[in-house]
Amino acid sequence: MGKRTWAAVTLALLCVGGCTNYYKVTDPTTGRVYYTTELEHKNSGAATLKDARTGNKVNLQNSEVEKVSKEQFESGKNTAPPPAEPAGAQENAFK
Repeated sequence: MGKRTWAAVTLALLCVGGCTNYYKVTDPTTGRVYYTTELEHKNSGAATLKDARTGNKVNLQNSEVEKVSKEQFESGKNTAPPPAEPAGAQENAFK
């Protein structure tokens, strides 16, 4: 291989490894936070992502998206999410 070919291969590998975007996505309705590198915005305003903690595909009708550093992403995805509230834990304001 020539020098140009090696340069092109090196550049392509750097771009693949170094061009990842990291996101912190918050569902304002539930307060749940997701970390992802795979985020797709729909025309309807909804967002689809792959949760880095669980590997699950998540669809959100409303979301707040923030770009974060790789360090923030790694720290966030390795932090356990807060426990979900048990059913019926919310007070009924009409009692």
